[in-house]
Amino acid sequence: MVTEKQIREKLEGVMIPSVMRSLGGLNLIREVAISKQKVSVTLASVAMTPIVQQLVKVKVTKILEGLPKVSEVEVKFIEASPAELNIISHIIAIMSGKGGVGKSLVASLTATALKRQGYEVGILDADITGPSIPRMFGITARPTGSSTGILPVLSRSGIGVMSINLLLPNEDEAVIWRGPLIAKAINQFWEDVHWGKLDYMIIDLPPGTSDASLTVMQSFPISGVVIVFTPQDLTAMIVRKAVKMAQKMGKPILGVVENMSYLYISEMDKKIELFGKSRGEEMSRAAQAPLLGQLPVDPELAKLCDEGNIEGYDAEIIDSLGKSIPQAVSAKAN
Repeated sequence: MVTEKQIREKLEGVMIPSVMRSLGGLNLIREVAISKQKVSVTLASVAMTPIVQQLVKVKVTKILEGLPKVSEVEVKFIEASPAELNIISHIIAIMSGKGGVGKSLVASLTATALKRQGYEVGILDADITGPSIPRMFGITARPTGSSTGILPVLSRSGIGVMSINLLLPNEDEAVIWRGPLIAKAINQFWEDVHWGKLDYMIIDLPPGTSDASLTVMQSFPISGVVIVFTPQDLTAMIVRKAVKMAQKMGKPILGVVENMSYLYISEMDKKIELFGKSRGEEMSRAAQAPLLGQLPVDPELAKLCDEGNIEGYDAEIIDSLGKSIPQAVSAKAN
């Protein structure tokens, strides 16, 4: 006799047409019942159109009918909200006290680094008025789904991305919203988007410590915060404000990342500190958290971002972030 475990294992990897996510990955398998030679499977219909539901039903039925001693298969769908089905192990907010320090860049590299380590990763672009994540990943497709929920768009390597830019008629359309509307949009990206099972969700916060950042800090179960800064005196002072906000909100600071730390001249084998002496250790002490990495001024990285191919970046910082972030999360959890 076939067991429930065997059935679930068979269904875990069933891919949903046009989505490139599996039933297991989206946590859609709600119930499996076995009665003699009949198998009944109940799936959540979140973000599925009637046509997609029918295609999934046909695929599931065909797979289960191939199992030994199974003569009848029943596939049912039930309604559920994305919030009921999303299982996200760790949520990491990437923030800074001001704009222009490379926060979105660090968010994208962190997601890429974790994906290369084999984790399931998503990016929620909470910078509603200045979204740049889709451009870095070369994503232009619109999210799919139904009235019950929408699905994030997958990058080339399989990172789920949700950004307001993916919902606008044109990517250069201005979002001229007041704080409450921005906060509502961020909450909808959390409650109405079907992320499924993720090991890590990376949230790219807007600059500063205003409404949007406050919404995320108050409404999301944040595992930790990564602070991004550059070496200038002014930036260091403003970033301390972000550190204090995280501390006041009771959110652990996983570490700090210094962007534009230096320019490496390979012909001279020399590092030039274009924006002044590194403040990595100073900011690490101020945040009472480790220095997770120092990003150089790298023309190759800038080129890849412009081309929408940030996932193609291959440098030491990728390996460093991929290993240090899980370690920092684990250390704070303990």
